[in-house]
Amino acid sequence: MSLKAYTQATARAENPRQSEYRLFSQVTHALIEAEGLDTTDIGGRMQALDWNRRLWSTLATDCADPGNALPQPLRAQIISISLWVSRHTSLVMQREEDIGPLVEINRMVMQGLAGAPQPQPQAA
Repeated sequence: MSLKAYTQATARAENPRQSEYRLFSQVTHALIEAEGLDTTDIGGRMQALDWNRRLWSTLATDCADPGNALPQPLRAQIISISLWVSRHTSLVMQREEDIGPLVEINRMVMQGLAGAPQPQPQAA
């Protein structure tokens, strides 16, 4: 199967929330791998850090669009997180901070995209 056919099949099978979850999963996996690299492996670390920053920048740009259907408070929170991710990423690149908090933020977003488990009814 060609990449184009796979991409089309995936697009038909996933809803936007699932696509976002998959993308966050891939980026977060790359960050975890980068976290395990030696801090002198600048190229390997930068690639994952840049991918994560671009993901968050894209989300912020989308949330800044007046036509975005998300509630305004949520859009503002996403933009705020994006700004924090950008600042923190710069500090990681300067070896002043760790990658871990970026991974944790992404994991929290993934939990939200996956949806919270429904509470089980209490037995009488």
